[in-house]
Amino acid sequence: MKSLLTAHHLNKSFIIDEQQIVILKDINLSIQSGEFVAIMGKSGSGKSTLLSLLAGLDHASSGQVMLAGDELGQMSEEQLALKRQKEIGFVFQSFHLIPTLNVEENITFPLNIARDHQPDKVDSLIKAVELNHRRHSFPNQLSGGEKQRTAIARALVTDPKILFADEPTGNLDEANAKQVIDLLLTLQKASGTALVVVTHDPALAARADRTLTIKDGQLQ
Repeated sequence: MKSLLTAHHLNKSFIIDEQQIVILKDINLSIQSGEFVAIMGKSGSGKSTLLSLLAGLDHASSGQVMLAGDELGQMSEEQLALKRQKEIGFVFQSFHLIPTLNVEENITFPLNIARDHQPDKVDSLIKAVELNHRRHSFPNQLSGGEKQRTAIARALVTDPKILFADEPTGNLDEANAKQVIDLLLTLQKASGTALVVVTHDPALAARADRTLTIKDGQLQ
Protein backbone atom coordinates (compact mmCIF):
# COMPACT_ATOMS: atom_id res chain seq x y z
CA MET A 1 0.00 0.00 0.00
CA LYS A 2 1.28 3.45 -0.93
CA SER A 3 1.89 5.69 2.09
CA LEU A 4 -0.15 8.86 2.50
CA LEU A 5 2.71 10.62 4.32
CA THR A 6 6.41 9.87 4.49
CA ALA A 7 9.38 11.59 6.11
CA HIS A 8 12.87 10.88 4.78
CA HIS A 9 16.03 11.76 6.75
CA LEU A 10 14.29 14.68 8.43
CA ASN A 11 16.47 17.01 10.51
CA LYS A 12 15.72 20.20 12.40
CA SER A 13 18.23 22.45 14.15
CA PHE A 14 18.91 26.12 14.80
CA ILE A 15 21.81 28.30 15.89
CA ILE A 16 21.98 30.13 19.24
CA ASP A 17 25.12 32.12 20.04
CA GLU A 18 27.01 30.32 17.28
CA GLN A 19 26.09 26.96 18.78
CA GLN A 20 23.98 24.47 16.84
CA ILE A 21 20.97 23.16 18.77
CA VAL A 22 19.70 19.90 17.27
CA ILE A 23 15.97 19.24 17.71
CA LEU A 24 15.38 16.29 15.35
CA LYS A 25 17.89 13.83 13.93
CA ASP A 26 17.38 11.71 10.81
CA ILE A 27 13.66 10.99 11.23
CA ASN A 28 12.19 8.39 8.87
CA LEU A 29 8.54 7.33 9.07
CA SER A 30 5.45 6.60 7.00
CA ILE A 31 1.73 6.94 7.67
CA GLN A 32 -0.96 5.04 5.78
CA SER A 33 -4.39 6.38 4.85
CA GLY A 34 -6.84 5.87 7.73
CA GLU A 35 -4.09 4.89 10.19
CA PHE A 36 -3.93 6.19 13.76
CA VAL A 37 -0.36 6.76 14.95
CA ALA A 38 0.56 8.07 18.40
CA ILE A 39 3.91 9.78 19.05
CA MET A 40 5.14 9.72 22.64
CA GLY A 41 8.20 11.04 24.45
CA LYS A 42 9.30 13.28 27.27
CA SER A 43 8.85 17.05 27.17
CA GLY A 44 11.54 18.59 24.98
CA SER A 45 12.15 15.40 23.01
CA GLY A 46 11.02 16.98 19.71
CA LYS A 47 7.46 15.61 19.42
CA SER A 48 5.68 18.89 18.70
CA THR A 49 8.44 20.04 16.34
CA LEU A 50 8.06 16.81 14.37
CA LEU A 51 4.29 17.28 14.16
CA SER A 52 4.76 20.85 12.85
CA LEU A 53 7.15 19.63 10.15
CA LEU A 54 4.81 16.82 9.08
CA ALA A 55 1.88 19.26 8.88
CA GLY A 56 3.81 21.85 6.86
CA LEU A 57 3.65 24.42 9.66
CA ASP A 58 7.46 24.59 9.90
CA HIS A 59 10.39 23.90 7.59
CA ALA A 60 12.99 21.18 8.10
CA SER A 61 16.70 21.98 8.09
CA SER A 62 17.17 19.03 5.74
CA GLY A 63 15.29 15.98 4.54
CA GLN A 64 11.83 15.83 3.01
CA VAL A 65 8.18 15.33 3.89
CA MET A 66 5.92 13.87 1.20
CA LEU A 67 2.16 14.23 1.68
CA ALA A 68 -0.27 12.84 -0.89
CA GLY A 69 2.32 13.06 -3.64
CA ASP A 70 3.67 16.54 -2.86
CA GLU A 71 6.99 17.40 -1.22
CA LEU A 72 6.13 20.06 1.35
CA GLY A 73 9.61 21.57 1.37
CA GLN A 74 9.36 22.40 -2.34
CA MET A 75 6.04 24.24 -2.05
CA SER A 76 5.57 28.00 -1.78
CA GLU A 77 3.81 29.46 1.25
CA GLU A 78 0.71 29.99 -0.88
CA GLN A 79 0.78 26.37 -2.08
CA LEU A 80 1.30 25.13 1.49
CA ALA A 81 -1.63 27.20 2.73
CA LEU A 82 -3.87 25.69 0.07
CA LYS A 83 -2.58 22.20 0.89
CA ARG A 84 -3.35 22.67 4.59
CA GLN A 85 -6.74 24.12 3.76
CA LYS A 86 -7.77 21.12 1.64
CA GLU A 87 -5.90 18.12 3.01
CA ILE A 88 -4.73 18.76 6.58
CA GLY A 89 -6.56 19.23 9.87
CA PHE A 90 -4.85 20.32 13.10
CA VAL A 91 -6.04 20.19 16.71
CA PHE A 92 -4.02 22.16 19.26
CA GLN A 93 -3.71 21.60 23.02
CA SER A 94 -4.77 25.22 23.62
CA PHE A 95 -7.76 24.96 21.23
CA HIS A 96 -7.01 28.11 19.16
CA LEU A 97 -10.67 28.98 18.71
CA ILE A 98 -11.57 32.44 17.41
CA PRO A 99 -12.99 34.25 20.47
CA THR A 100 -15.39 36.48 18.52
CA LEU A 101 -17.06 33.52 16.75
CA ASN A 102 -19.54 31.11 18.31
CA VAL A 103 -19.28 27.32 18.11
CA GLU A 104 -21.09 27.05 14.78
CA GLU A 105 -19.09 29.92 13.27
CA ASN A 106 -15.76 28.48 14.47
CA ILE A 107 -16.56 25.13 12.89
CA THR A 108 -17.74 26.81 9.67
CA PHE A 109 -14.67 29.07 9.43
CA PRO A 110 -12.44 26.75 7.31
CA LEU A 111 -15.30 26.28 4.83
CA ASN A 112 -15.78 30.04 4.58
CA ILE A 113 -12.09 30.46 3.72
CA ALA A 114 -12.49 27.82 1.00
CA ARG A 115 -15.80 29.39 -0.11
CA ASP A 116 -17.39 25.98 0.35
CA HIS A 117 -20.90 26.37 1.77
CA GLN A 118 -21.91 23.13 3.55
CA PRO A 119 -24.44 23.88 6.31
CA ASP A 120 -25.57 20.25 6.49
CA LYS A 121 -22.00 19.09 7.10
CA VAL A 122 -21.54 21.67 9.86
CA ASP A 123 -24.84 20.71 11.45
CA SER A 124 -23.91 17.02 11.35
CA LEU A 125 -20.55 17.64 13.03
CA ILE A 126 -22.03 19.86 15.72
CA LYS A 127 -24.37 17.04 16.63
CA ALA A 128 -21.62 14.42 16.38
CA VAL A 129 -19.48 16.25 18.96
CA GLU A 130 -22.57 16.73 21.16
CA LEU A 131 -22.62 20.53 21.02
CA ASN A 132 -25.99 21.21 19.47
CA HIS A 133 -27.07 22.97 22.67
CA ARG A 134 -23.92 25.13 22.49
CA ARG A 135 -23.89 26.08 18.82
CA HIS A 136 -24.49 29.79 19.57
CA SER A 137 -22.11 29.93 22.56
CA PHE A 138 -18.77 31.73 22.38
CA PRO A 139 -15.44 30.16 23.45
CA ASN A 140 -15.37 32.04 26.78
CA GLN A 141 -18.68 30.38 27.64
CA LEU A 142 -17.42 26.83 27.03
CA SER A 143 -15.70 24.28 29.23
CA GLY A 144 -12.31 22.90 28.19
CA GLY A 145 -13.89 19.74 26.86
CA GLU A 146 -16.43 21.72 24.83
CA LYS A 147 -13.67 23.89 23.38
CA GLN A 148 -11.69 20.85 22.30
CA ARG A 149 -14.74 19.17 20.77
CA THR A 150 -15.37 22.37 18.81
CA ALA A 151 -11.75 22.34 17.64
CA ILE A 152 -12.02 18.70 16.54
CA ALA A 153 -15.17 19.42 14.52
CA ARG A 154 -13.49 22.44 12.93
CA ALA A 155 -10.45 20.33 11.97
CA LEU A 156 -12.61 17.66 10.34
CA VAL A 157 -15.16 19.86 8.55
CA THR A 158 -13.09 20.02 5.34
CA ASP A 159 -12.68 16.20 5.19
CA PRO A 160 -8.87 16.31 5.45
CA LYS A 161 -6.76 13.36 4.37
CA ILE A 162 -4.79 13.57 7.60
CA LEU A 163 -5.47 15.06 11.03
CA PHE A 164 -2.68 16.13 13.40
CA ALA A 165 -3.38 16.60 17.10
CA ASP A 166 -0.83 18.07 19.53
CA GLU A 167 -1.63 16.94 23.10
CA PRO A 168 -5.41 17.13 22.48
CA THR A 169 -6.21 16.04 26.05
CA GLY A 170 -3.38 17.95 27.74
CA ASN A 171 -5.61 20.70 29.17
CA LEU A 172 -8.51 18.42 30.15
CA ASP A 173 -9.48 16.54 33.28
CA GLU A 174 -9.80 12.75 33.13
CA ALA A 175 -13.55 12.65 32.39
CA ASN A 176 -13.35 15.26 29.64
CA ALA A 177 -10.22 13.64 28.20
CA LYS A 178 -12.01 10.30 27.84
CA GLN A 179 -15.00 11.92 26.14
CA VAL A 180 -12.76 13.84 23.73
CA ILE A 181 -10.74 10.71 22.90
CA ASP A 182 -13.88 8.68 22.26
CA LEU A 183 -15.35 11.35 19.99
CA LEU A 184 -12.08 11.97 18.16
CA LEU A 185 -11.55 8.29 17.36
CA THR A 186 -15.19 7.71 16.41
CA LEU A 187 -15.10 10.58 13.94
CA GLN A 188 -11.65 9.59 12.64
CA LYS A 189 -12.74 6.02 11.91
CA ALA A 190 -16.01 7.16 10.31
CA SER A 191 -14.23 9.61 8.01
CA GLY A 192 -11.26 7.39 7.16
CA THR A 193 -8.90 10.27 7.94
CA ALA A 194 -5.37 9.37 9.02
CA LEU A 195 -4.64 10.56 12.56
CA VAL A 196 -1.26 11.47 14.05
CA VAL A 197 -1.32 12.42 17.73
CA VAL A 198 1.44 13.72 19.99
CA THR A 199 0.50 12.74 23.53
CA HIS A 200 1.66 12.01 27.06
CA ASP A 201 -1.64 10.19 27.67
CA PRO A 202 -1.10 6.39 27.80
CA ALA A 203 -4.87 5.81 27.53
CA LEU A 204 -4.91 7.59 24.18
CA ALA A 205 -1.70 5.97 22.90
CA ALA A 206 -3.02 2.51 23.83
CA ARG A 207 -5.80 2.92 21.26
CA ALA A 208 -3.47 3.75 18.37
CA ASP A 209 -2.67 1.36 15.53
CA ARG A 210 1.00 2.13 16.18
CA THR A 211 2.95 4.06 18.79
CA LEU A 212 6.24 5.76 17.97
CA THR A 213 8.58 6.95 20.71
CA ILE A 214 10.92 9.88 20.26
CA LYS A 215 13.93 10.43 22.54
CA ASP A 216 16.49 13.20 22.22
CA GLY A 217 15.18 14.02 18.74
CA GLN A 218 15.37 10.47 17.40
CA LEU A 219 12.73 7.82 16.82
CA GLN A 220 13.38 4.72 18.91
